[in-house]
Amino acid sequence: MKVGVVYYPEHWNRELWEKDADLMVETGVKVVRLAEFAWSRLEPVEGQYEFAWLDEAVEIFAKRDIEVILGTPTNCPPLWLYEKYPDAIQCDEHGNRVSIGVRGHRCYNSPSLIKKTIQIVTEMAKHYKDNKAVVSWQIDNELEAYHCTCPVCTDKFREWLKKKYTTLEKLNHTYGNVMWSGEYSSWSQITPPLGERQSWLNPAYLQDHYRYASESMVEFVKLQADIIRKYCNDVTITTNMYLGNMTPDFYKTFKELSYASYDNYPVVVIPKDHEEIYSHAFHLDLTRGIKRQNFCIMEQLSGALGCWMPIGRTPRPNMIKGYSLQAFARGADLVLNFRWRSATKGAEMFWHGILDHNNKLGRRYEEFRSLCHTVHEELQMLEGTTIRNKVALLFSHEQDNAFKFQQQSEGFHYYNQLKLFHDGVMRLGVGIDIINITEDLAQYEVVIAPTVYIASPEIVDNLTKYVQNGGKLILTNRSGVKDESNACIMDYLPGPFSSSVGAVVEEYDALGNDTNRICMENGKTYRCNQWADILQLETAQSLGTYMEDFYEGKSAITKNRYGAGEVYYVGTVLERDFYKDFMSDVIEGTSVETVKNLPDGVEVSVRENDTQKYRLLFNNTNDVQEVRMEDCETIVLQPFEFYVVR
Repeated sequence: MKVGVVYYPEHWNRELWEKDADLMVETGVKVVRLAEFAWSRLEPVEGQYEFAWLDEAVEIFAKRDIEVILGTPTNCPPLWLYEKYPDAIQCDEHGNRVSIGVRGHRCYNSPSLIKKTIQIVTEMAKHYKDNKAVVSWQIDNELEAYHCTCPVCTDKFREWLKKKYTTLEKLNHTYGNVMWSGEYSSWSQITPPLGERQSWLNPAYLQDHYRYASESMVEFVKLQADIIRKYCNDVTITTNMYLGNMTPDFYKTFKELSYASYDNYPVVVIPKDHEEIYSHAFHLDLTRGIKRQNFCIMEQLSGALGCWMPIGRTPRPNMIKGYSLQAFARGADLVLNFRWRSATKGAEMFWHGILDHNNKLGRRYEEFRSLCHTVHEELQMLEGTTIRNKVALLFSHEQDNAFKFQQQSEGFHYYNQLKLFHDGVMRLGVGIDIINITEDLAQYEVVIAPTVYIASPEIVDNLTKYVQNGGKLILTNRSGVKDESNACIMDYLPGPFSSSVGAVVEEYDALGNDTNRICMENGKTYRCNQWADILQLETAQSLGTYMEDFYEGKSAITKNRYGAGEVYYVGTVLERDFYKDFMSDVIEGTSVETVKNLPDGVEVSVRENDTQKYRLLFNNTNDVQEVRMEDCETIVLQPFEFYVVR
């Protein structure tokens, strides 16, 4: 387990490099990331490669036993490239080339961009193939499934569709293009989604375009990874992800990479609203689940965030250290803080780093120094440990995008119920994995599958098999609505899950921001909103009913025996406390261990090896919290404090 920083030698005068490296050694920095935005310095003129400055920086760190992660600089091609090869620039939703001057303008499918990418990555890989200080590579930076509409992408999208559907007749039928006379009579009529009113476009078409765009990005990653592997032995390869508007399929992105990486910027203002879920434990568990192994935080919060938006609040005392330790607790083996020093020039100057513009050793630096000491001197017993949980939450990019294309009700978003269930499990002190919905589920005693909106045969078979073999499965509203073509299934909801649920949706009410109430069997009541499935029972048992509106007394939450297992169905979206209570009931009778009377905001995870388990506590609140352990020991946690129970 190691702590490091992101460093930009090209931003600083040469005399600062060694001073910075010496201070990093004194601080406890073990790893630096370099060069991910440095293409204009690595190739200032086409075909003229200048690695001397980077060689010098790498050598400075190598002499001090600081490892280097090199970034391929393809996120920011130099301006000479765009000037000479304008086809490398993305086109927007109107078919126009985007304005140059920020970053990430490149088109993954541009022949010119691909050619120049092959050249720069090849030159870098050949140059550093024998450099032992370079231990890993990061491909590009925060890649997205860009919806480029350039001529090359238009042609490639058409070819992608031809390969999938073979004929226009099949494509028209699958999409239902007879609606609004939208049937194609020639492949030339097909373009990427254009215009601003894209929510009016055919959802099957939009889903396919997302798939194509994501696959294009994955091909761009694979192109670079293959080059690095050709020349470099004994190095690992990753890319750094974040959750954005055009999120690619992470599972396909990282499939052939060594480990998953995430850029982690947790909130610095803890909300007072009890209903607001703010913890980045969700993001960390999602990252760990991509490859179902330990991961890296490639960029970690170091100060106030600003630049293209107003500067936000600065991290409270112990947040910088605490949030990094939270990442280690949830499976990170490496955390790199962004950045070593705040930039004094350029658009990112107010995205604050460890050191401020004054270059003095302030509060945040001292906290970072303490983090390095804690990880490298006090937590090395966690080296080689992993996380093994018995509860899983299922995630799907297909579902996420389908909801983006067709919002179901006011305020209804895919992540809402995922986070509510995740939070409900965490508040019990239980560890939870977030994994791909198609993964093997045999190791889990409880599986939560919210909003399986697109119910492909693969997904249905996977979940059905899990329940038949004795698992406990939770399904929710908006499940079984569509097939893999993003077309509605002509059947009672939840469609292919009806038999296992033991109930059908006789009608639904898109509540949006309006509310209803649910009364559970035990008499507890909870507020609900966003959606209301009105359930007609077949073999299922009712656990909760609506208390208001014309469907008062109708079932909203059910439980059904199916095969050797159980299926729970939650037909609405409820207040936060419901999910803690509900998951406590579901987990009862399994071997899953809970922590009784755990204070809200105190997070528990377990890292273990074959001989030892370590229970890790993190107080993700502004308040002092007391945790009473099973042996009656009371642990007092200061705000954002991390604690290890051996």
